[in-house]
Amino acid sequence: MHHKPLSNFAGHLLHRRSSRPARQRVGPDTMGLDEEKVLRFADGALDPADESRLAEEVAEVLPLGWSLSPRAKERLYTVTRHLGGEPQLLEWLDRHPGLPRLTARLVALTGNLDRCGEFPDVVEALRSSRAEDPFPAGLEGVLPPETDEATLSEVSYHIDELLFDRRPQDAARLALATTDWLRAAAGRAADPSPGVSEMGELMGHLHRDIGEAVAAA
Repeated sequence: MHHKPLSNFAGHLLHRRSSRPARQRVGPDTMGLDEEKVLRFADGALDPADESRLAEEVAEVLPLGWSLSPRAKERLYTVTRHLGGEPQLLEWLDRHPGLPRLTARLVALTGNLDRCGEFPDVVEALRSSRAEDPFPAGLEGVLPPETDEATLSEVSYHIDELLFDRRPQDAARLALATTDWLRAAAGRAADPSPGVSEMGELMGHLHRDIGEAVAAA
């Protein structure tokens, strides 16, 4: 995975919030994270096979990690602290093929979508793009009618939910459609600001990363 999509995650990934209410899907205490494996991993005593299984468990809960119970969130923090931080957590997942790698790359996208949506120049570029093509391919039923600062967070939430509902291929299809749209919007801008140009470049990296993970899954 390219380093650039990971550079914006310090202090962000595990503190994300959604404007939508969280839905409880599994047990409120563990959320699928095995405490014994977490503690052995933090002690450096987990064998490679169990580490791969732990990576699968983390991948299953990470997309909506902000909705975890305090007990489950502490287990996720324990893994994150042991690895050295949030970018390192994604890099660790990325080293495990299959669901962990795909999840790492999709979560990198959702975090960057949240960030890009905070910039007025990006929002204006997306609004102009939708004036020509209101519902780009693959985003029908996902994009809200109006384009504003919450639009990319709305898309991000859809990707997170698909992952958490164990529909990674659907999440990947939506992610690839989203990166295609944002790259096209950046390229279509008549006089793109540095922020819009950066978004286009970033989405190009993420499109390739996600496509590679899908092909290898």
